[in-house]
Amino acid sequence: MHPPVFRTRITELFGIRHPILAGGLMWLSDASYVAAVVRAGGMAFLTPRSFPGPGAFARELVRCRELCDGLPFGVNLNVSRVENHNLHLDEWLDLSLRAGVRHFETVGRAPGDLIHRIHEAGGLAIHKCPLLRHALNAERAGADAITIIGREAGGHPGNAELSSFVVAPMAARSLRVPLVIGGGIGSGDGVLAALAAGAEGVLLGSRLLAAEEVWAHPAYKARIVAAEHDSSVLTFSGTHPMGAWRVLENEAAREVLRREAAGARSYEEFADLVGGTKSRDHAYRNGEVERGMLSCGPAAAFTGAVEPMETIIDTLMAEAVAAGRRLSRLGAMDPVDA
Repeated sequence: MHPPVFRTRITELFGIRHPILAGGLMWLSDASYVAAVVRAGGMAFLTPRSFPGPGAFARELVRCRELCDGLPFGVNLNVSRVENHNLHLDEWLDLSLRAGVRHFETVGRAPGDLIHRIHEAGGLAIHKCPLLRHALNAERAGADAITIIGREAGGHPGNAELSSFVVAPMAARSLRVPLVIGGGIGSGDGVLAALAAGAEGVLLGSRLLAAEEVWAHPAYKARIVAAEHDSSVLTFSGTHPMGAWRVLENEAAREVLRREAAGARSYEEFADLVGGTKSRDHAYRNGEVERGMLSCGPAAAFTGAVEPMETIIDTLMAEAVAAGRRLSRLGAMDPVDA
């Protein structure tokens, strides 16, 4: 277990050893994944939408609390643009609060009411968004911290047009609350670079997909280990009504790109490829890695093996320390003349 290296407002806010937050991975963010990150010194978020109903989510909250050995963990609350997808949102929040959860990652438009309810219960909210103007709106709405994701982020980077390391220093100059940056970060060098750019924490997702504690099929994890820097593709980009989605390049993704190029725009024209539980049932559960849209970014290329979560995070911290030492050896200028 690597000792603390960095003390930031994010480590203080969440009470964690390392400034590492783990993304709420759809279908994969269960108690085993979340607790593994928490025990390794970071913060992770259960994703209620990954479970068949509120009852299953409530049971997973209990299991997560047991696996976390008394350490706090978080819950992701995503406000969908499709209103009937939010029917259980209030129930998810209430179940989480009753289970003792006080750390929440909020996602989506107009988070003010949700943040207010979290604060009323004594919780804190870190809001995740793709654009600086959204971040400033969330800060005004009361968010305790902000995560901004760059265009490299696996999954849904929304309208993000800038890379993580372009937006980080811009956001750090504009926000008063602590900033977390996500997208393309999969090494300790990247962690240090994000902190140097003004962030106080990083959000990881793709780098963690092959962790031992992730329940997915060994064939899927082998595909992640084999990933290279160009193994992900951005689908539904630009003004496409489906919304941008960065995924592992496989046959499903290539077919989506072919249909896009041919002019397809409606959900119905892609439903056989992207709909519902295809990624869960085919790739994650059965190892059929050519089927389903598999959220993944270029940071997966830093994965060299299937490893325990603690090993992954310890390695990141050791790499960050080594990168810091490398920088210190470059200090040739006299401080007075710099």
